[in-house]
Amino acid sequence: MLKGRHLIEPENLSIQEIDEICSLAEQIIVDPVSFGDVCRGKILAALFFEPSTRTRLSFEAAMLRLGGTVEGFADATSSSTSKGESLADTIRVVSSYADIIAMRNPKEGAALLASKYSSCPIINAGDGGHFHPTQTLTDLLTIRALRGSFEGQTIGFCGDLKFGRTVHSLTQAMSRYPKNKFVFISPKELKIPEYMIENILKPHNIEYTEAERLEDVIGDLDILYMTRVQKERFFNEQDYIRLKDSYILDAEKMNLAKKDMIVLHPLPRVNEIQPEVDDDPRAAYFKQVKYGMYARMALIAKLTGCL
Repeated sequence: MLKGRHLIEPENLSIQEIDEICSLAEQIIVDPVSFGDVCRGKILAALFFEPSTRTRLSFEAAMLRLGGTVEGFADATSSSTSKGESLADTIRVVSSYADIIAMRNPKEGAALLASKYSSCPIINAGDGGHFHPTQTLTDLLTIRALRGSFEGQTIGFCGDLKFGRTVHSLTQAMSRYPKNKFVFISPKELKIPEYMIENILKPHNIEYTEAERLEDVIGDLDILYMTRVQKERFFNEQDYIRLKDSYILDAEKMNLAKKDMIVLHPLPRVNEIQPEVDDDPRAAYFKQVKYGMYARMALIAKLTGCL
């Protein structure tokens, strides 16, 4: 069903296809050895036109664990684009060598453009402020593994909700499942964009609330998705100083949360989650990283037609 397809944004996948990918990922988690040769002879081209640690290494680890091989670059200066080659020509060339391409590019819409010139599947590994669909798959697999279901969850997004592409993508994805509620926790300067409310939440009568203080709502949450509040997003430094500590998760705030709540974060973190939280069994952000590798293994296997 998925063989030969591009993945540019989360909406490219139906609910059934997301379930299919997550189910395969769960099989791989249980018995990874059985999947060690499924992509033998296949080549992943990892084209990263801007720096990345987790996403790039996760894609590379995923392909290697499937028995395939990896080629590519981790910096635009290592490619012929530094000589003026167009993205279209780069993709035409690389897709002649590879069976699948994972690409990150700082320009919004770059992945969609690449898909028009590629002779093999393109996976968008991030295109500016637009989409990061495999992070959404990572988040969904983590939620399913640790919470048991995509349905009936109260999800709190905390921090920079205005510019956070991971927040927008996961809100969109979880809105497709019944009985979910959203709590958006942010300063007014970084609140969830109005188009998310008007185009996604309201048309489907999805329950949501907005808050400025994490302490006021953390006790209601099943899932807390943390992001970084960035000083440079504020016009008034005094507003930043007033609010910044409200968005630092520490042991004191965790004491107010449910015993089975999970804490997610797309990483990297700066100071928005204190290290003391890392040892709390509800801290799932490093588990989330590993689930991301398994989600990408399942996706690669499906898009290449190996499984």
